[in-house]
Amino acid sequence: MDNKKTKTLINFKKTQSLMAKIIRMVENKEYCINIMQQNLAAIGLLKSAHQMLMENHLNTCFKNAMAAKNEKLKQEMIEEILKVSKLANK
Repeated sequence: MDNKKTKTLINFKKTQSLMAKIIRMVENKEYCINIMQQNLAAIGLLKSAHQMLMENHLNTCFKNAMAAKNEKLKQEMIEEILKVSKLANK
């Protein structure tokens, strides 16, 4: 596994751990602001992981598709990027 995938995976594992902590905090009726801070930290980790996945995709799959002579594949890749970008901005 390359370095970027390892960093992405670490972010997902940290988020997983953080989510378990947040669930415990909610179950234990901890202070709302503390829960929200942990929630924002989890969101930050997920956004960072998304950015790393996108960067890797653009430098590998997308780059290869754009170098190919298959116009249908190129269009599909562009549509995928647009679809994911719209979801990320919601």
